[in-house]
Amino acid sequence: MKRNRKYMLMTVPAVLMLVVFIVLPLLNAVRLSFFKWNGYSQRMSFLGIENYIGIFSDPLFYRSLGNTIIYGFGSTLLQNVFGLILALYLNMKFKGRNILRVVVYLPIMVAQFIMGQIMYYFVQYQGGVLNEILAMLGHEPVYWMESGIQAVVLITLVNSWQYVGLCMVVYLDGLQNIPDMYREAARLDGVGHWQEFRYITLPLLIPSITTAVVINLINGLKMYDMIVAMSSGGPNRGSLSLSYYIQLLYFNDEKAGYAAALGVVTIVVIMILTLPISGFLRRKEVEY
Repeated sequence: MKRNRKYMLMTVPAVLMLVVFIVLPLLNAVRLSFFKWNGYSQRMSFLGIENYIGIFSDPLFYRSLGNTIIYGFGSTLLQNVFGLILALYLNMKFKGRNILRVVVYLPIMVAQFIMGQIMYYFVQYQGGVLNEILAMLGHEPVYWMESGIQAVVLITLVNSWQYVGLCMVVYLDGLQNIPDMYREAARLDGVGHWQEFRYITLPLLIPSITTAVVINLINGLKMYDMIVAMSSGGPNRGSLSLSYYIQLLYFNDEKAGYAAALGVVTIVVIMILTLPISGFLRRKEVEY
């Protein structure tokens, strides 16, 4: 009984941090979402649910929502597919595999904003690395981020490349925890590599897939730093995410109440998109 009390007391700092930095700000955001406020003055006008009604007639909300879904699901798909391929390859025994693991994981060590700034100098029109290479080959420069959808695709690709190492590590851990007896039994029965992967490796990797998919999906849906660094939401606010749109509403447009309402809606959207996927994958998990 005393030991249980000690364990409970050890969780108090974590619970307090959760309440102070997550629960209270969230409750305050919900409160602000019912007011018209510029974020600075002491005057606030109660609007009820007008901010929420306004969201669903806001074209930038739908554009940001569409981009956010692309950022979330696009990054998750690419990171998990290539992360799994890399994990399968780097799980084999050969010289230099540890060096390759480090190389693949290394981009995660760079802050997302810094990585975005680095990649911006590759794709910018004037003096960009890619256009300089094209000029050397005798081709005209390309405006790589000419439209919103082009910017969204490039940002998604860069984000996927930077964080593919995270998926690789998750899948490597999952592969190394699969008992060898299952593979050995399958090989004795004459099972091919593809059948072994489909019927043995993949089902036993479901816990790792669940972890990787949920982490990547949440990170992609709340993407902010990479967008700021590579496009600043442009051109013509065409590459906005919901997170970046909230920041612009609060600080640029001075619509703090509306931004708070959009923040609450964003949390609901993330929950709607992630919880069913997480539940579906967890139901597919098998014990071994």
